[in-house]
Amino acid sequence: MDKVVGSAADAVADIGSGSTIAVGGFGLCGVPSTLIDALLAAGVGDLEAFSNNAGVDDKGLGRLLAAGRLRRMVASYVGENKEFARQYLSGELEVELTPQGTLAERMRAGGSGIAAFFTATGGGTQVAEGGLPWRYDSEGNVTLASPPKETRVFDVDGEPREFVLEEGITADFGLVRAWKGDRHGNLVYRRSARNFNPLAAMCGRVTLAEVEHLVEPGELDPDTIHTPGVFVQRVVVLTPEQAADKPIEKRTVRTREGA
Repeated sequence: MDKVVGSAADAVADIGSGSTIAVGGFGLCGVPSTLIDALLAAGVGDLEAFSNNAGVDDKGLGRLLAAGRLRRMVASYVGENKEFARQYLSGELEVELTPQGTLAERMRAGGSGIAAFFTATGGGTQVAEGGLPWRYDSEGNVTLASPPKETRVFDVDGEPREFVLEEGITADFGLVRAWKGDRHGNLVYRRSARNFNPLAAMCGRVTLAEVEHLVEPGELDPDTIHTPGVFVQRVVVLTPEQAADKPIEKRTVRTREGA
């Protein structure tokens, strides 16, 4: 089945306001920026996003955030984005902070049909006990806090240890970026871009993939495929200019002497 669509706008055409989206990427690495820009242009709002972070102020999910299109974020990192912090602290955005490994496993579990799982991460903290601020009002008062979670004690190496029940995540749509993909939706991510992308692809009921290089079915070595095509419904082929657009979040190198 040929899953290639004509444009990013076509791919996101049925994402409506109020949808939930799982978005791949880590910082600005492997972010499906073309699909995000198409969502921005479509005027879709009131979105709940599951992603490691919200990009930066003018890149990645930060573009939807700045336009006021996000209602809620489930994320593990909120640094590097002043607008994110402003909206959260002023009561404009609801935020569920989740430990990074837990977020990854919640997305993987949702994509695997696992309703919930127990993890030791967060045991004995507000993650389990509840009370983490999800939403503030304009005066800085907490108006919505995380509820307590079910806990259970398991024997680990002969010692009792508290584990926390975490629910799997499924989203209406998954948005990912891949290095290579074929017309059947099989995807390969390159290096660090293989971060949250496989997980976002799994947990989306309908997954949209923007690919830098399109190949024909059979050209990908099955052993190199990271996301099988069964998880992907639409493929958007990037232009050379779009594929080359890979902003760096923070430059930490100095100019080489004599260069």
